[in-house]
Amino acid sequence: MSNAAKLAKTITINEHSSIRLEAGGYVIYFDPFRIPEQVGDADWVFITHEHYDHFSVEDMKKVIKQETVFVAPNTMRQKMLDLGIPDGQMEVMLPDEKVEVLDMPIEAVAAYNKLKPFHAKMSRWLGYIITVEDTRIYVAGDTDRVPDAEAVNCDIALVPCGGTFTMDYKEAAKLINKIKPEIAIPTHYGDIAGDETCGKKFAELVEKDIEVQIKIR
Repeated sequence: MSNAAKLAKTITINEHSSIRLEAGGYVIYFDPFRIPEQVGDADWVFITHEHYDHFSVEDMKKVIKQETVFVAPNTMRQKMLDLGIPDGQMEVMLPDEKVEVLDMPIEAVAAYNKLKPFHAKMSRWLGYIITVEDTRIYVAGDTDRVPDAEAVNCDIALVPCGGTFTMDYKEAAKLINKIKPEIAIPTHYGDIAGDETCGKKFAELVEKDIEVQIKIR
C-alpha cells in the first residue's frame, strides 16, 4: 500500500469542507465546521478563508488545544490575533508562498472564482499543499478550476465539487484529470451547496487510473 493510500485512510470529512486527517504524528484540521463535540486534539488548524462555513470560531474552539498551530491567509492575520492566537503559534501566508513549520513543508495555492463574485482573487484566499510522510496533500479550499489549481502537483487532492460558490463536479473532474493525483476526494457538497449525488457524479468523470474516495456520506 502506498503512503498516499495509508494517509487517505485517516482522512474524514465532518461535512461540507470540514476535513480532519492524521499524518506525520499530527492531527490536522482544515476549516473545522459543525464539530459535534469538544475534542481538543488539533495539532494544526488550517483556515482557507473567512466565510462562516470555513472560519467558524465556535468549531475551532472545539478542536484546538493550548499548543495548536494555526495557518491562515495573510489577510486574516488581525482576525486571528483578535481571537487571542499568539504570533508564535500562527503562520499567515500569501498565494504561492512556501514555508516550513515544525518540519512540515506548506505551500499556499490561490483559491478563487473566475466569474462568480464569492471568492475574488484579490482577497488572496488559499488552498494548501502540505507534505507529510513523503506525501503531498492538496486541500483546494473554495475555488474554481483556475490556472493556480491546475499547476498543483500532489498525491492526494481534496477539491470542491458542489457548484454555486465553487466549481461543479464536471469542472472538478476536469481539474483532477489535469493534475492526476493518486487519490481524489470530493468536498463542499451535500449541504450548503450541491446535493448528495455530486460526489458520485464527480467519480464517474474522473479517469479510471485515479482512485476516487467518497468521504461525505
